[in-house]
Amino acid sequence: MITKSKIALFINLLCLSMAVFSSVSVFAQKIDTSRISIKPRIRIESRLPQIKANITPYKPNTLGYTLNSQNTIPTSKSGKMITVLKIYPNPVSDQININLRIDKETTLSIKITDMLGNDVVVLTNERTPAGEQTKTYAIPTKLTTGIYFLKIVAGGEPVARRISVL
Repeated sequence: MITKSKIALFINLLCLSMAVFSSVSVFAQKIDTSRISIKPRIRIESRLPQIKANITPYKPNTLGYTLNSQNTIPTSKSGKMITVLKIYPNPVSDQININLRIDKETTLSIKITDMLGNDVVVLTNERTPAGEQTKTYAIPTKLTTGIYFLKIVAGGEPVARRISVL
C-alpha cells in the first residue's frame, strides 16, 4: 500500500528531476573530444616563398646616369643627343610646353601617340639648333580625353613621356 510519505518522496524526486532537466537544454551541444588535439600547431612565419639564391641588391647610380638637383631628369654620361627637362602642364587641355636640351643641331620630331603606339598627331618635324629650348604647341581638339605618349626623336634617339589630355 502507498503511504503519504512515499507519495511525498515521489513528488520531491519528481520536482528535483524537473529542476535538473529544465536547467539542461535539450539542444545543448557536447564538445567533440575526437577533434581536440594536444599537439601544438607549427607557426608559419611568412606565406611568401623564400628564394635561396645569390642575388645582388639594387644600388642606385649603377645604371650610368645621375639625377639633377630637381631629381626628375636623368643627365647622361654617355653623351645623349637629347634631354627632356620638363613637360608642362600635365594634364594638358589646350597647349603643351616642352623644355628640352639638344647637344648638337639635328632634326627634331615630336609626335603624340596613343597607348598602342599609333601616331595620332605630329606636332613638329623640323631642323633644330643645339642648346636649351622651350617649345609650345597647341593640342588639336580631335584628341579625346585620355592618356597618350609624347614621342620626341632627335638624331635617331627616341624619348617617350606620358601625358594626360583633358
